[in-house]
Amino acid sequence: MLQIILLMIAGAGLVSFWNGNRAAAEYAYTLGRRACSAAGVQFLDDSVHANGYALRRDDRGRLGFDRKFRFEFSSNGADRHAGALIVRDGKLVFFQGPERIAPVVVPLRRDSI
Repeated sequence: MLQIILLMIAGAGLVSFWNGNRAAAEYAYTLGRRACSAAGVQFLDDSVHANGYALRRDDRGRLGFDRKFRFEFSSNGADRHAGALIVRDGKLVFFQGPERIAPVVVPLRRDSI
């Protein structure tokens, strides 16, 4: 009986880890694609690749995983550059990639004038 309970706990932990990885990969994909679009460069291979994990503590001292991803982009279709990002607890904590070419225009709200 105890073995079944331990097996169920281990299975739930694996499912949770896998689910967190999928969610982080989808988030990293969206961030990489948006960064490339904003910078006016091509998001190559239309994918991000898991590049590793690290066990870290968050601001509150709780243990969690840094999920590391990499992607590639091109400015002219003939070159390849690597980008990287780290997602922790569903939040972006590190980004290295294409920089925005065009300035961002933020409209003023009339009530703030």
